[in-house]
Amino acid sequence: MAFTPIMEGTLSKWTNVMKGWQYRYFVLDDNAGLMSYYTSKEKMVRGVRRGCVRLRSAIIGIDDEDDSTFTITVDGKTFHFQARDAGERERWVRALEDTIARHATRYRWDPNKPPPTIQEFDKKIAEADTYLQVIIDQVQALESRVDKQADPAERHSLQTIVNRANDMLDSIKHTIVLLQIAKGMVCSWFQNTAHPVNGVYRPPPETPTSGGRLLTPKSPSSPSSPLSPGELFLGSAGVSKEVQAGIELGSECLESRGRAQARPPLPIMPLAGMDDVGVVPLPGPSHRPSMTLVVPERSYSSSEDEDFFDANEDNDSTSSSACSPTGPRAFVDASAEQHTGDVAAPRASISGKLIPRVRGDGSLDYDALYEDDSENDLGSMESHGSVVSHLLSQVKIGMDLTKVVLPTFILERRSLLEMYADYFAHPDMFVSITDFAEPRDRMVQVLRWYVSAYHAGRKSPVAKKPYNPVLGEVFQCHWNMTGPKDSCGTEPVTDGPVPWCSRSQLTFVAEQVSHHPPISAFYAEHYGKKISFCAHVWTKSKFLGLSIGVHNIGQGIISVLDYDEEYIVTFPNGYGRSILTVPWIELGGSVTITCAKSGYVANVEFLTKPFYGGKKNRLSAEVFAPGERKSFLTVQGEWNGLMEAKWADGRTEVFVDVNQTQITKKIVRPIREQMDNESRKVWKEVTAGLSMNNIERATNAKFEIEQRQREEAKERKEKNLKWETKLFKEAGENWIYKSPLGARAPQGNPH
Repeated sequence: MAFTPIMEGTLSKWTNVMKGWQYRYFVLDDNAGLMSYYTSKEKMVRGVRRGCVRLRSAIIGIDDEDDSTFTITVDGKTFHFQARDAGERERWVRALEDTIARHATRYRWDPNKPPPTIQEFDKKIAEADTYLQVIIDQVQALESRVDKQADPAERHSLQTIVNRANDMLDSIKHTIVLLQIAKGMVCSWFQNTAHPVNGVYRPPPETPTSGGRLLTPKSPSSPSSPLSPGELFLGSAGVSKEVQAGIELGSECLESRGRAQARPPLPIMPLAGMDDVGVVPLPGPSHRPSMTLVVPERSYSSSEDEDFFDANEDNDSTSSSACSPTGPRAFVDASAEQHTGDVAAPRASISGKLIPRVRGDGSLDYDALYEDDSENDLGSMESHGSVVSHLLSQVKIGMDLTKVVLPTFILERRSLLEMYADYFAHPDMFVSITDFAEPRDRMVQVLRWYVSAYHAGRKSPVAKKPYNPVLGEVFQCHWNMTGPKDSCGTEPVTDGPVPWCSRSQLTFVAEQVSHHPPISAFYAEHYGKKISFCAHVWTKSKFLGLSIGVHNIGQGIISVLDYDEEYIVTFPNGYGRSILTVPWIELGGSVTITCAKSGYVANVEFLTKPFYGGKKNRLSAEVFAPGERKSFLTVQGEWNGLMEAKWADGRTEVFVDVNQTQITKKIVRPIREQMDNESRKVWKEVTAGLSMNNIERATNAKFEIEQRQREEAKERKEKNLKWETKLFKEAGENWIYKSPLGARAPQGNPH
């Protein structure tokens, strides 16, 4: 029987020696869990292997900005590969994912734990037997309830449940039987095996082999008849005492626990691949290189002495243990372990900073919790290994993460609606767009505000996720300008988005207008300067292996009423990198700023960090005059730092330095004055739990909010009611504010 790899072919592989891509011939061995590579197909035939990548506990990653590259992270290194096109990458990624899943726990002990003992095996079987008895009692109670049920419809429903329960009971009984048989096999195995090789237990060395085939004594039965467990394991030598004991004990289990209609024991078939001469084919010599199940301890290259490694990024690489569970704790237990006391404590410690959390009357000061800007560090995600492994088990490369439940401990202490308000962390920069008389200068100022609008949204270098707003949730706030307060008048704008604010303040309101898809709409205006911004955004998350990509779909419109101009802007994508170690955020993708009336256009590129070298958070932008192909202004720098401008005449200057630009704090009215659907009031208990590091409290509060949303949606569906938004309305593919400034304030052009 010739060995056939699951996949083979040519890929480009990055090497640090040449600082570039090199063609290699790759062979994916599904049985061994190895991806071997050779300098050519001829070298592969001759068995001259250049190196291999061990796939057990490996993590596959793709780049959302490049549809042909992918990575394999294992053994503390990240290997980079490039396919010819997106289709070829997809085939390799899927094949690799299947192989990794197959070898996730195959015949290996966790190296951080001692090998399990027979006594521990017995304990697990006893536990299973106890649970079996509990289920039997519950099924009997159900059967008794069916007998007493007079309503035919209810009786039929209950009988369906009983039938399903009995099927499950049969499966559990047979599972316990197989566990007993396995115990016997393990006993015999340990008697003949001294030590594992690389964590893989091998057949006894005295077992005769030939040509890569494990010889097994022929069964005296015909080839087509099933073998007994003893014949399967020991051939004609007969059934060992341990196996026989397991079979007998398993049979006793069925008899003592079984019902009259219990099915007979499941037939145990011979090993897959056993032929009519009683041998088990194993991969062996053929026209392909010799492949064995001996997996190297670490991935290697034949040029390791020359430091021939693939790009090994500190931020992106992770050891194989990082994706292994840290212990047998359940998902909720991993979160609950951070529980720390009750609300009665007078102060909470957040990132080493003590803040008051209880008012004089003994009530919790939720406003103080929201206003504290410090964030708990996640630390290394390796400390949450069981939670991360649970998440990874639910997803595949490219999968939409909309319905994947994320752990509470990664949440940021605010709603996504509140995060959108950070676009106006520099309110003076936004409203000053109206101060420029020339359209060219207004476009440059729009760009200056836009590229400075992203850094304030990150309170911490560690990536965290804000709360998903519930349908109908709103958020309101405002900012004071640094200029004279009476420059635009102090009269309140009672018909504005925040009616208690004056004409000289910038006001903001946001609403969650849709749940499927999750669309957020927000609007800001400065009445005195006659400028507003209306936008809608919905996100689509995608799993990329070592990263999570968040695509921001939607647009925003800046309306400058005095000049009858509208500037349409789009939004970059966000990426959560290094999700297995210490996650961090970067932006990527192309966005545009266009003004149809003036004809000016700006193109902005948010550049993701290259896998080899380069810097994070880079940005480049160009601004074009109407009808021009050559830009009159280019901007280069970092969107969370210094950005420099270069003009067409050769002049250079600081365009904006966000580190030297003061962030203006938004003002939110106290929670006790808020409506029930305002963000901070909706999420206050979740915020309290996170602030005090009481993850259990936060998780329970989050569940209550989401459950209430599900129940309300179910009620609307039953009554055939459509959700009615309060502040925004749908206009084609966009969402617009129902009472914008342009419809309320007189429009005029001083020029």
